[in-house]
Amino acid sequence: MRVSSLYVGLGALLLFQCTSPKKSAEPALLTIGPERVPVSEFAYVYEKNNGSADSAYTSANVNEYLNLYTNFKLKVAEAKSRGLDTTQAFKSELNGYKEQLAQPYLTEKSVTDQLVREAYERLKKEVNATHLLITVDPEADPKDTLAAYQKITDLRQQALSGTSFEALAQRFSEDPSARENGGNLGYFTALQMVYPFENAAYNTPVGQISEPVRTRFGYHIIKVNDVRPAQGEIKVAHIMVRAQQGLPKADSVAAKKKIDEIYSRVQRKEDWNKLASQFSEDAASAENGGELPWFGTGRMIPSFEEAAFTLAKPGAISAPIQTPYGWHIIKLLERKELPTYEEMETSLRNRIAKDSRSELNKAAFLRRIKTENKFQENQNIKEATLRLADSTLLAGKWKFNVPAEPKNLPSATLFSINGQPFTVGAFATYIEANQRPRQNASATHAMNLLYDKFVETSLLNYEREHLAEKHQDYRMLVNEYHDGILLFQLMEEKVWAKAVEDTVGLKAFFEANQDKYMWGERAQATILSAATPAILEQAQAQMAQGRFLSQRHKQPDITFTAGTDNLSKAATAQLDQLAATLQADTALVLELTGYADTREAANRKNANLATRRATAVKNYLQQKGVDQEAIQLIPAAGRSTSRRVALKVYTSDLQALAEQLNQSNPLALQVTSRKFQRGENKVLDGVTWKPGTYTLTQDGRSIWIRIDQVEAPAPKKLSETRGLVISDYQNHLEQEWIKELRQKYPVSVNQPEVQKLIKN
Repeated sequence: MRVSSLYVGLGALLLFQCTSPKKSAEPALLTIGPERVPVSEFAYVYEKNNGSADSAYTSANVNEYLNLYTNFKLKVAEAKSRGLDTTQAFKSELNGYKEQLAQPYLTEKSVTDQLVREAYERLKKEVNATHLLITVDPEADPKDTLAAYQKITDLRQQALSGTSFEALAQRFSEDPSARENGGNLGYFTALQMVYPFENAAYNTPVGQISEPVRTRFGYHIIKVNDVRPAQGEIKVAHIMVRAQQGLPKADSVAAKKKIDEIYSRVQRKEDWNKLASQFSEDAASAENGGELPWFGTGRMIPSFEEAAFTLAKPGAISAPIQTPYGWHIIKLLERKELPTYEEMETSLRNRIAKDSRSELNKAAFLRRIKTENKFQENQNIKEATLRLADSTLLAGKWKFNVPAEPKNLPSATLFSINGQPFTVGAFATYIEANQRPRQNASATHAMNLLYDKFVETSLLNYEREHLAEKHQDYRMLVNEYHDGILLFQLMEEKVWAKAVEDTVGLKAFFEANQDKYMWGERAQATILSAATPAILEQAQAQMAQGRFLSQRHKQPDITFTAGTDNLSKAATAQLDQLAATLQADTALVLELTGYADTREAANRKNANLATRRATAVKNYLQQKGVDQEAIQLIPAAGRSTSRRVALKVYTSDLQALAEQLNQSNPLALQVTSRKFQRGENKVLDGVTWKPGTYTLTQDGRSIWIRIDQVEAPAPKKLSETRGLVISDYQNHLEQEWIKELRQKYPVSVNQPEVQKLIKN
């Protein structure tokens, strides 16, 4: 509904509180208690939310939104009256949002635009390159930087003179992987490497070697081996069998068997959509033939992506491939080229903001605000300050020892920003807080680095603190978040949390509105879907017994020393785990059968040894807390050649029936047993909803349905629909609260101004 979408907009981000000093001079659109809301405030918010709609300024839409905005302002007024905007928690949260909101205003837009366009053009190609790296710290002393540069230059000259680039990389590169791959990085595209490296790779012709290029890792030379067009985007469908890492071995093996069986049916040209619908365990795509959204390089699990892009033509199907989520069979549906610039622009801007090329933007921004904010540096004071560097700075223990000359150095101005002085004392405090031990550097170089960083930090902080004066949009956004946080805090207290915690009120609301929470007609049914009629017969025969041998909980025999019924250490360890399993699942029953070997049975003293062994196992499990009703002793049928107790675990869980019959064919049997409403199961909807059994064939599978009972429409219990009731109760509480607020803060609407807004 339009109303709910407007409300979400108000409650989340699109909130506004005018703080202009001219507020009182503007006509008020509405008055809420003592607070006047000027026309410009409402017009700004309304335009932001609705300006693009064709019917935006109709009387109905404006008045509908005005009502929502009035309710919002009532809640904000209440929050302020309770002092919620004065708490430390509120101030901390708002400051966090202010930091985020400031970021777009602390960049150089023209540089960003160029970088976005450049990245898009480069995404049209993929480069295969080999590199050689000589590491050097980004803040290394000039002498170390020069040494690294000379070394990389010499290696480049050797490569240009005919020495194998790969051999040089294996021998001299300080990239550890070069020993194995000769420095080859394979294919990459824009935004996958640090920007200076990417720049050199894209600007070097195929077969050529770049000039030395410096990144945060050190100096590189790059040999470009190949350039190819980008792979673009593809759309695929998949059939998935879940097998996440860490699964028990038996489950992993079962998953592999299942995907192999599905693949064999795909190869036999069975209907892909039906196979996906019946067997894929990706619930989000199974009913849609396994179809996934379009994706390009870097947007899927690498193993999935590689297999998908390898498929040559639409309709091609991969063999089963494994990812961390399980097994997949992939079918290529469509291919398309790189999306348009307009389609990718937003995502590219977000990626570039986090990419190393953002340093170019930062440098340009700093140059601009230096000029705008009239940055002025006192060169003499700067030089005097830098001379204070000594060896303690390299140890990270520098202290400001004030020299006799020049006089009053701590209060001397190092530089000013719009006339605001930044003193030597402030810089000294910055050094003491930000210094760190440095190796292989000079004290002078370390002091220069800290000075440059202090200037940068001071400029950025000054700009951040004055953003509201320079940018109206920023000021408005901050105020929107200001009110949004207040609204959230009060809604949490008065509506959201209250609806969950007020169990008495929730129950009363539920009972008063019982007719809204009804079950439709439901059937308690069991559905068996078998690959063949023979498998269905086996399943029906075992169902008649009411319990099924559990393959999941299959137990090895407990063995004994000759002539004894004593449990070994290994036996008790096994039984400890079994006891925990039996206690956790009340559907499990254990059968124990004791055996004595032929030699023991010949000795009359051992006449009851087999029974005593089974009893010893039973007694141990009972001592561990297993209910005696869950353990049955079964006499042995015949002689044994070993001294043991056989353990068989049975369960009433129908899934065990499927696991048993799916040993040789993972798709042999599917079992479902629960209450169904009409529309939840296509097969069940196809038979008469009356108690009884039904047998049919659908999509080549033999199906048996047993309906135990059919229930007429009936009221739901609160526990069965609690989430929906809580949501409705929250809406009820909110409406009642708004009524109270309208009594507390009388609302007056200036209808002539509303009409002007509609006409304009």
